[in-house]
Amino acid sequence: MGDTLEFNEIYQEVKGSWNDGRLRFSKQNVVYKSSKTGKVDSIPAGELNLAQWRRVCLGHGIKLGTSTGHIYKYDGFRDTDFEKISEFFKANYKVELTEKDMSVKGWNWGTAKFSGPLLQFDINENTAFEIPLSNVSQCATGKNEVTLEFHQNDDTEISLMEVRFYVPPNQTDERQDPVEAFAQNVLSKADVIQATGDAVCIFKELQCLTPRGRYDIRIYPTFLHLHGKTFDYKIPYTTVLRLFLLPHKDQRQMFFVISLDPPIKQGQTRYHFLILLFSKEENINLALNMSEEDVERRFEGKLSKHMSGSLYEMVSRVMKALVNRKITVPGNFQGHSGAQCITCSFKASSGLLYPLERGFIYVHKPPVHLRFEEISCVNFARGTTTTRSFDFEIETKQGNQYTFSSIEREEYGKLFDFVNAKKLNIKNRGFKEGMKGKIDEYSDSDDDQHDAYLERMKAEGKIREEGNDSDESDSGSDESFNPGEEDDDIAEEYDSNASASDSSEDGDDSEDEGAKKKAKKVKVVKEKKERKPRKEKKQKDAGGPKRPMSAYMLWLNSSRERIKSENPGISITEISKKAGEMWRQLGKEEKEEWEMKAGEAKEEYEKAKKEFKESGRMPTSTSKKETKKAAGKREEKRKSAGGDKDKERGGGNDSFKSREFIETSEESSSDSDRKGKSKKKKKKKDSEEEEEEAMSTPASSEEES
Repeated sequence: MGDTLEFNEIYQEVKGSWNDGRLRFSKQNVVYKSSKTGKVDSIPAGELNLAQWRRVCLGHGIKLGTSTGHIYKYDGFRDTDFEKISEFFKANYKVELTEKDMSVKGWNWGTAKFSGPLLQFDINENTAFEIPLSNVSQCATGKNEVTLEFHQNDDTEISLMEVRFYVPPNQTDERQDPVEAFAQNVLSKADVIQATGDAVCIFKELQCLTPRGRYDIRIYPTFLHLHGKTFDYKIPYTTVLRLFLLPHKDQRQMFFVISLDPPIKQGQTRYHFLILLFSKEENINLALNMSEEDVERRFEGKLSKHMSGSLYEMVSRVMKALVNRKITVPGNFQGHSGAQCITCSFKASSGLLYPLERGFIYVHKPPVHLRFEEISCVNFARGTTTTRSFDFEIETKQGNQYTFSSIEREEYGKLFDFVNAKKLNIKNRGFKEGMKGKIDEYSDSDDDQHDAYLERMKAEGKIREEGNDSDESDSGSDESFNPGEEDDDIAEEYDSNASASDSSEDGDDSEDEGAKKKAKKVKVVKEKKERKPRKEKKQKDAGGPKRPMSAYMLWLNSSRERIKSENPGISITEISKKAGEMWRQLGKEEKEEWEMKAGEAKEEYEKAKKEFKESGRMPTSTSKKETKKAAGKREEKRKSAGGDKDKERGGGNDSFKSREFIETSEESSSDSDRKGKSKKKKKKKDSEEEEEEAMSTPASSEEES
């Protein structure tokens, strides 16, 4: 048998809520670590004096008792674990693991026993249920009756509010009331805060960020009392999980953060963190309300009766001694400005993100603490408003996502190096092979060309621009505010098409710069008009082979029914969204399979297209263009002729308008709105087209005959 036994998915009941974690038995101690809070319970092996194996709702459980009176219960074991745990206990702890049966009769009459911190209710020598007295918030007595009220847990769907016990009168001993004796046993172990005696020390008018306001903090031996103008809070030291001491970015202030579980409540608001803000320049002379002997005996040199120094140092020092927990400070991380934090925004508020040695903490509204062990992956994303910032996204293993936005781009390299050193999973590193090298180069440079995310956005924008250009029929006649720059961009985009279609205009290299720009502008307009026949590709290839589908579309067609069956009632848009997520999560080998199928389909398409062209059934593009151009000119001539006749016929009668007049007037009004400043150029262009039309009319009529 090994030196340790480890079990995963072991549950611990905390105020009606099951928290899972890991349990480890070693020769020195028993250690349980909660997955939710990260809190660690350590039981020295020498203190164990009780070990019971019981059948519970989550399989089997172990009840451990110590010589100091503490009870620990862990559930989630299998039936086969009994033998190896029993042998381990006998060999290392010298404690026998005994089997204990629970009463399942459902009777409400039995015997109440106080066993350390538990109230145990037995029926026929078997335990029916146990109540941890630390969960009791109030105990009230009546005639032959005791009522127990419990602390509430926000994580539970159903909470136990109170339990009432009927205590029969004692006939043998009339001097002692059994009800009062029962209540005293409960209150001796219950978590009922009573401010008895004097405070150890008092800090006046401390600035508190959450809950907001100024509070007097009274330090008692077992709890912390916050006294404000409106609200009072009493915080037991047993609810304190962690202490943080964080320097502000301005190097003049300090945050002192107290993590609480369960949180303090103010109406329906829950405060999981108590955040105090101090100035580094504020000093204090502190005297504890205890004798020097008591201070030495209780705190073992951690505190002295008379202390002086910075206010934040005194508060943190006293809290560390009373709570008996370490204070977490920032590690070796340093941002671009030399500070140990990063300025960012979370939700609607701006704050500071501190990378720690074992997690991240954000202050202050709302405060967030994320441990590395509960982080599934992180993601560096481009900021939504400007390219001078980026977003840092953290996704937890429970599926929650936290987005810290508006981080300065200069912090990118420092933060990435920190995340990489802590071996956290970076989500967008796996998009492309060699992505890591690009991120490293980007972190050391201000040039955007190494940013893979920005390159992807540019590519998508270029595709959208090409789609818009092909959809607009008369976009060539519109002028932008700065036509010179726009034309240069368009010429670059369609440079290959322009050289192929308009070879006659390439010989004007000897002209001056202004003439070249004008020639280029005319060339671009003609190209955009000549792009219109692209819409006729379906008619041109009506009898030809269909274009092949991409790898993603092939996969989508085969997976659509499966997505519908797994998500009943899903809409068409949601199917596309879900399919996109599933496609991104596919492995490289699975994608290669579909890409291979798409390649085979493309080869078959090219082969079929070649055979279709060789058969001579495909019409030429030039004849199609000439036919369409001639038809458009005849229609334009008919409309202009109809408009002239209508003007001569109309005279002063505005009530009657012919159909031709309405069509020409609507066309002219829409043209005037779209063309704007290019009116003179359009007139010149129309006159040239009329001359060209006159020359081409006989040819078109011959084609009709």
